[in-house]
Amino acid sequence: MRDLIHHLSDYWLEGTIRAYDGLRRGWSEVFPVQEDPPPTTPFEVVAEHGKLRLRYYRAQGNPQPTPLLLVYALIKRPFILDFQPERSVVETLTRQGFTVYLTDWIPPTSADTWRGFDAYVNNDLAQTVQFICKREGADQVSLLGYCLGGLLGSIYTALYPDTVKQYIALALPLDMSVRDIPISTLVDALTPETTALITKTYGNCPAWLIHADFTAMAPVHHTVGKYIDLYRQKAREGYRETFDLFERWMHSDVPLAGRLFQELSDDIFRHNRLVLGQLHVGERLVDLRYIRCPVLNIIGEYDDVVHPNSSLPLFDLVGSQEKQNLVFSAGHMGLAVSSAAHKKLWPQVGRWLKERDNTGTQQLH
Repeated sequence: MRDLIHHLSDYWLEGTIRAYDGLRRGWSEVFPVQEDPPPTTPFEVVAEHGKLRLRYYRAQGNPQPTPLLLVYALIKRPFILDFQPERSVVETLTRQGFTVYLTDWIPPTSADTWRGFDAYVNNDLAQTVQFICKREGADQVSLLGYCLGGLLGSIYTALYPDTVKQYIALALPLDMSVRDIPISTLVDALTPETTALITKTYGNCPAWLIHADFTAMAPVHHTVGKYIDLYRQKAREGYRETFDLFERWMHSDVPLAGRLFQELSDDIFRHNRLVLGQLHVGERLVDLRYIRCPVLNIIGEYDDVVHPNSSLPLFDLVGSQEKQNLVFSAGHMGLAVSSAAHKKLWPQVGRWLKERDNTGTQQLH
């Protein structure tokens, strides 16, 4: 027991120092983002549109005809999708013959507080898809969106349905009427007055606040439980290295543009306007029924960040004739990095994409 307490104290101190440093840096106008770890899969940066830097990963073997765009979330660094050998979504997909592009979102500065869904979807994503299609000689992309990236991907696919051949949502936070996870309490606390005060004070939503919200979703695990797991697994080969890398990702938070923070808080989390068919992005109403390509909705059975019941309604809201909910036995991050996911889930995702990759272009009627 004394040995366990000693280890917990050391690891808790490390985490506290990281948290304090994040808080201190969050007060600065420019938040210094830490350098990413070396990539598992080699890539090339091929374009930059607005706040989107585009990574390109070459397919292994004969490439599939349709390029695959991974739309990552905006609030942490994307190396969770290229985590470690045998635990990398990018690596697994390129091995299956997919040409992969990944959104590497550039953190907003004080000059970017105006950026909302309109800028990120109608500007950054729309221009990026055009670039990929031109570069690959393709008419469409396949699109996979992870968490908040899935929200952006769903909005994009509804607004530009003819450019997406098949759509995969991964741990999608969609129906905000679901109140079964701790973040619901935080959402309730983010009144319009509170979000206005935050953006008035900081311009953008600070990274330390995003980290605090993320940690609050599973407070026992993030403050004590993970260190107990580390102690119990300390003799397991490679466990400490994986733990340290995961902690590095957990503390890779970046600010969220002020207007997007307000739109997420008010339009999505508070009023559920995307689900209700009331969300306007730019001058256009977002209607999920306009998504008519094949849709695969991947849900983590034990997700404590995005409750499965929040993701499930996508099936009924899209206009696709071919659609599927796939519930996998994993948590929010486990969908991307667990060994079970890379043995079972991602080969299944690859097969799903390949089976539809040689079919005709999906047209909106």
